[in-house]
Amino acid sequence: MAAMLKPLRILLSTSKCPQSRSCSRYVSRMRYVNQLKEDDSLCAEALQSSHIMLFHRLSPLLQPAERGTFTPATFSSSDVQLMLERLGHDRCLLTESVLVGCSEENQAQFCLDVGELDQAAVEDECEGNFVELRKSFFLLTAAEVPIVAKGQALLRWHQTNRFCCATGQPTHRNQAGSQRVCRSSGTVHYPTMSPVVIVLVSDGKRCLLGRQSSFPRGMYSALAGFCDMGESVEETLCREVAEEVGLEVDSISYSSSQHWPFPHSSFMLGCHASVSPAHTQLDVDHTELEDARWFSLEEITSALQMKSPPRRGDPPGVWLPPKHAIGHRLITEWMERQQSGERGE
Repeated sequence: MAAMLKPLRILLSTSKCPQSRSCSRYVSRMRYVNQLKEDDSLCAEALQSSHIMLFHRLSPLLQPAERGTFTPATFSSSDVQLMLERLGHDRCLLTESVLVGCSEENQAQFCLDVGELDQAAVEDECEGNFVELRKSFFLLTAAEVPIVAKGQALLRWHQTNRFCCATGQPTHRNQAGSQRVCRSSGTVHYPTMSPVVIVLVSDGKRCLLGRQSSFPRGMYSALAGFCDMGESVEETLCREVAEEVGLEVDSISYSSSQHWPFPHSSFMLGCHASVSPAHTQLDVDHTELEDARWFSLEEITSALQMKSPPRRGDPPGVWLPPKHAIGHRLITEWMERQQSGERGE
């Protein structure tokens, strides 16, 4: 097997920040966010003039935007405090906000779960709707999805890590929410992600997609699986393809990576893989997948043109993950390579 992972390239802005000619705005923002994580008093001060995204039991609050689109609702900390007071809740809930980043202007950005409040009352007060996270991915722009996903993932981590896994004692978060500490043992707990390999397999003319029973009706995506302890990315990829569809991979190339908040925060490593055209017979493990099959370029092109999933009563059709999902990116890359090859480029 010739396994090749391409080196990762990250392009950053080189525009200069007003504080120093030696650092970019990106560096300035990252250092500011790091200071907020390390200094509770500075973070508490920043929270008072921050922008806050609201969630209700891990569903983000969305507001209508232009041309039938939606955007994550953000509010000033003072507006959130007033809303809490109007709904008869302790404004101290604001201190449970979790830091998610900062704007280009170095204004801190937080998220807060108001699941203790009545959902309808908050929606009416804020002129928006709480939308389940998976559904929201089809309503938001690619630029908005990452921060919403990050916010939900951090809120979920705090909700499920209130006690130390070693001592069973309560853990206590810092102001930014970037860590939790067990005071009885001194153990510091940080948010974690589980590494997952997602791979689009091709036989040169077709690509392989599968679906799990939990997928929405008609949706297919690239194969994916969690890395086992001690495995490399390449080993995980080859094992998952062998287990799920009974194929042996010939070569691998790396595409890109992405944080994915499901099921409980995954770090997706996207790859392309090829198999021999002479060995493409599938042997699907139906305990892993409901279905898997080969798709032609024409079928993929048609599926990518679908604007939204089929509604109830519509004829069944194949549709693909949302545009900002790494599975969609892998499929699009494969289609573009096929089309380029057909033109002889």
